[in-house]
Amino acid sequence: MQIFEYNGSAVVAMVGKNCFAIASDRRLGVQLQTIATDFQRISKIHDRVFIGLSGLATDVQTLYQRLVFRHKLYQLREERDMKPETFASLVSAILYEKRFGPYLCQPVIAGLGEDDKPFICTMDSIGAKELAKDFVVSGTASESLYGACEAMYKPDMEAEELFETISQALLSSVDRDCLSGWGGHVYVVTPTEIKERILKGRMD
Repeated sequence: MQIFEYNGSAVVAMVGKNCFAIASDRRLGVQLQTIATDFQRISKIHDRVFIGLSGLATDVQTLYQRLVFRHKLYQLREERDMKPETFASLVSAILYEKRFGPYLCQPVIAGLGEDDKPFICTMDSIGAKELAKDFVVSGTASESLYGACEAMYKPDMEAEELFETISQALLSSVDRDCLSGWGGHVYVVTPTEIKERILKGRMD
């Protein structure tokens, strides 16, 4: 078992019409033993940018704290929030800086840019970015997430349909992965509001 699989995880982000959704599972495990069923993998950087971190739970929390610190410094200096593209470059630089002893996590970044255009990307543990116009996935359930998202995704979905699609993709994928699960945590972000919902797993 690789160190990335030690705690188990599933993170997915999906693009809609002037909106995006980001979702993760809620299980924290030590290999096959479940430790907690309310683990938070998705974090809000500001109202228009969210990050989901899959991988080793300790590094997830450490990296998140470092990113919040760097974003607050940026806000103080620039007197504005970071654009999603800028934030993705910051995450990539922080990960690459530690490439010889990397943070053992794979980020998924989602945000609304200028003209309310959604932006999503993922990267590996040393900061190599992968941009997409439809969806991105990471974590131990990534293979089944790719299949579910390919089957269910449609372009230009409205917020409510996007929520249904990402929720069904996440729940059906974690059912096929023994290291992630116990429901999900979904954020749907539009230019005017942020909707946060907890999904119940089949075992709840």
